[in-house]
Amino acid sequence: MPAPTITITAEFSGSVVAKGATDDLSASLLKHAGFQQIDDWYGRRHRLPTYTSLADKVSIATHAAEMLRAAHYGVDLAPSLDTTPTTAPAHPLGPYTAGAEIIRLTEQVRSAENGADLRRVVDHLLHPEYGVLECAREALEAVGEQINDLDDDAYELADQFGLAAGSVSSAWAELADADDELRHVGNTQQSQTEAPTLSPKLPDHQGAALATSPAAAQARVSPALGGEATYSGAAVRPPHAPGPRR
Repeated sequence: MPAPTITITAEFSGSVVAKGATDDLSASLLKHAGFQQIDDWYGRRHRLPTYTSLADKVSIATHAAEMLRAAHYGVDLAPSLDTTPTTAPAHPLGPYTAGAEIIRLTEQVRSAENGADLRRVVDHLLHPEYGVLECAREALEAVGEQINDLDDDAYELADQFGLAAGSVSSAWAELADADDELRHVGNTQQSQTEAPTLSPKLPDHQGAALATSPAAAQARVSPALGGEATYSGAAVRPPHAPGPRR
C-alpha cells in the first residue's frame, strides 16, 4: 500500500500546518522536526508553534519534508517553505501564482474524504477577509479605482471592473452560510451505512398464524392410494397469469 501524501502549507494567518500524517511514523517525524500534534474534530494535524520565526518555519518545514521523503512518503510542500535547490519552476503556471494556488485548492476539494475535509478547503475560498472570493473582489475593485485615477475618460472601463467586483461580492453572499451546512455533509450517509440491519419482527398474532398446528401438518400428509388429497383451510387458488398492463 503506498504511503499517504502529506501536505505542508503556510495558511493565510501565517501558521505552518502539516496534514495527512495519520500514521505513527510520519507523525513522529514531524514532531521530531519541531511540529506540535493536534487531535480534534478536524482530525490529526501538525502545526508549528505560533512564536516560530519565519526563517525557522521555512527551515523546519524543509527539514520535515526531507525526512518524510526519505521515509518514502509523498510530500506536497508549499514553494514558500521549500529551500531545497531545484531547477524546476517554483509554480506550474509560471508567473500566475494565484492561479496555481487555486488549482491546488481545487485538487484538495476533489480529494476531500468527508465534510470536515471539504469545509477546511472551502474556508480558503469563502473566508470573509482572506478568502479567494473576497481577495478577487478587492482586486477587481482596485483595478477600477486605479483606472479612474489614471484616465478620467476611461470611466466606462472602470465601471465594468466595478460591476465585476459587485458580482463576485454577490456570489460570496450567496455562499456565506455554506459553512454551517458543510458541517453536516456526509453525516446522513455515514449514519445510514453504520446503522445495523435488523430483521423485521412479525407481530405476535401474525407469528401465531404462520405456526403450523398438528392438525394442519397431518392434513398435508399424502393420502392412501386411490384416495384424494384433502387440505385444511382455504383452497389454494391456481397462479394467476398477469395480464397486459393498461
